[in-house]
Amino acid sequence: MADQLLKVEDLTISFPSDAGPVGVVRSISFEVGREIVALVGESGSGKSMTGRAVMGLLPRRAEVRAKTLSFDGQELQSLSPAGWNRLRGSGMGLILQDPKFSLNPAHRVGRQVEEALLLHTKLSAAERREQALEMLEKVGLPDPQRVYASYPAALSGGMGQRVMIASMLINRPKLIIADEPTSALDRGLQDQILTLLRSLTEAFGMSLLLISHDLQQVSRYADRVLVMRHGEIVDRLGASALADAQSPYTRALWAARPSAATYGTHLPTLDTEEQTS
Repeated sequence: MADQLLKVEDLTISFPSDAGPVGVVRSISFEVGREIVALVGESGSGKSMTGRAVMGLLPRRAEVRAKTLSFDGQELQSLSPAGWNRLRGSGMGLILQDPKFSLNPAHRVGRQVEEALLLHTKLSAAERREQALEMLEKVGLPDPQRVYASYPAALSGGMGQRVMIASMLINRPKLIIADEPTSALDRGLQDQILTLLRSLTEAFGMSLLLISHDLQQVSRYADRVLVMRHGEIVDRLGASALADAQSPYTRALWAARPSAATYGTHLPTLDTEEQTS
């Protein structure tokens, strides 16, 4: 793939148990270039575990094995803790689903947006403030100076998520991993945030790995889709081809999306035997 940035080959993640290791991700492989790739599936499919493995944020008891797990030509499995600290916030960033749990309530917004600049650059305090205000404006927040001086509790959910995006994008990382970034928001705000993410990553030349369970959304905002089930990638296709997917599992997920036409009706379920036969 041209401009390949992230390469994952034969990634396996397991956790110890009394009955032996329990696999949650089973030998998956994929690549991400300068594009938006969506990793979709039901809860428990392994998609968030995959994103955290790429970021080096899995619990210590997790056992991670991969033939290749590289970012921008650098093998991630050999990184030291200090190497990870240098990479996160400069090379790659993570946007989580709920700003209530991601923003520190004890610190003002400005300090949190500037954190990546403080850790990874030698800018002066005035320069960091200027860039933070500029980024708050870029993510569509009204009155950036007021938001900069505010505490997270003073923000709505949509404003908090825009602050999260600002804090992750301010140092222009090459890869953003967004893990269900809109699940805590209503539908109108979800579309606003995803439109914002797409426009900013394109403007800054970043790659985006979008983790989601919502096929209807990713069909509009992603370039490619990887569908996960039971820790495996079961389908790979262009986002525009989701409506015509050949995989029974992908077809079932697409048919189960809620809409005005399906309101009050039973949504279809997947025939497990058909999928595994």
